[in-house]
Amino acid sequence: MFSSSSSNGFGFDTTEGRRYPEDEALSHVGSAMMQELLDVMLDTPLEDHLLIAEGILSGLHTAAQRIEREADKARDEINRGVRDFDGSEVADTELQQATARARACDAALAAVEKIRDAAAASFTVATGEVWSPWKGYIRQSPATAALMDAKDAIRSNKAARHAATTPGAVIVAFRASPQAVGALDASRIFDALNWAKETYPNMALVTTGLHGAEKIAMRWAQQKHVTIVLAKADFNKHGRSAPFRANDEMMALDPVHVLTLAASLETSGGAESTPFGPALNLAQEAAKRGVPHIALRARP
Repeated sequence: MFSSSSSNGFGFDTTEGRRYPEDEALSHVGSAMMQELLDVMLDTPLEDHLLIAEGILSGLHTAAQRIEREADKARDEINRGVRDFDGSEVADTELQQATARARACDAALAAVEKIRDAAAASFTVATGEVWSPWKGYIRQSPATAALMDAKDAIRSNKAARHAATTPGAVIVAFRASPQAVGALDASRIFDALNWAKETYPNMALVTTGLHGAEKIAMRWAQQKHVTIVLAKADFNKHGRSAPFRANDEMMALDPVHVLTLAASLETSGGAESTPFGPALNLAQEAAKRGVPHIALRARP
């Protein structure tokens, strides 16, 4: 029904003889689409509304989720067809059709993810911001860091413990001041995370995704292809306590190490910036639970 093709990024050809687009072509579409939009927006009043670009990325992500659900339905049909197979021509045809739908969905899913990831990378390069979905996760791939919601990760973690198995990744938590965005801050953040990656090769990075230093950490994770777990502060639901509720979600993942940068390492006129309360709070929570903690500081 399907034949593999080395020139096809997804390895699928349709029965009609049509080929799927090459990986490079799909990546180019995503990158060019985002770059064209940002070229128009940046250095204009629209620059204050990057959610326009983020909305496009979210739309692509939603499309990927819908296609994935369709693929799951087709695989359920395959499983039922195999289980109830009676050897009849009707059953055989239905099984082949379900298999075709599943393969087609898998190829479409890979295509939209390739476009989304390229557009997201272009968005990060142009704006310095790291896009992430508010719900769900981004699947791990060689080209991008996987990203998932903390609530999903907590459920997975609890399920793994209940099943007496170990979670797939070791969690390292990072919390930092949004003001820590200087060259020295970025250098120390990268140093600390590189150390964490060497110490825990299978690490996943959990952070709230707050602008500033935590975005720098997320860019590091993207470069290193490290899974990112987001524990976003929900101010609509929790009000002023939202940053601390986010810390609770981070600690619920049982991190093996906590890294914090409560204030920028770069000072102006010898004056130190005010420490960031949520970062201090996470350090306190780590101490209460006996989790190793490193407060990032300037080199001597």
